[in-house]
Amino acid sequence: MRRWRPVAGAAALVLLVATASVPLGLYVPENVVRIAYEIEQRRIVYSWGGGHAEEPGPSKGTCKGYRGKIQPCPAARTRGLDCSGFARWVYALASGSDVLGPGNTNDHVRRMRRVQVAMPGDLVFFGKATKKAPKTHHVGIYLGNGKMMNAPETGAVVRVDDITRRKDFLGFYRL
Repeated sequence: MRRWRPVAGAAALVLLVATASVPLGLYVPENVVRIAYEIEQRRIVYSWGGGHAEEPGPSKGTCKGYRGKIQPCPAARTRGLDCSGFARWVYALASGSDVLGPGNTNDHVRRMRRVQVAMPGDLVFFGKATKKAPKTHHVGIYLGNGKMMNAPETGAVVRVDDITRRKDFLGFYRL
């Protein structure tokens, strides 16, 4: 039994060194969900193209490509987030860097892998599958129990919705 002590001691030292070198901002799904709920409490409004400034976070949106119900387009004068801007900001805060990067839902889904079994913190994409790549138009953060946090539409704030609220569920994706 005593001859295993040096091996156990060496293994403990290796684990200590390895875990001590892991960055504190490492992506953890629980952090994604916690941060999403913290942002929901801020009652940040939806803004088409919002959240896509150089740095993630609320920003003024754009009216380019806007086809919303509220006319004239309010995005250029509204500081807020669209669905992909919300996901980008949450993931940046949870990981310590802009892991999703600028772009829209199509850009973000390409950085991820589809999973069959969802975990809280995964992204929920909506759109359709194509031979080359998915064509998406909406994303939310999966919370569990069929719920997602999302920036749903012009005139709304970041909120919790059932994923069945939208008809064209594409799948769950993970970094």
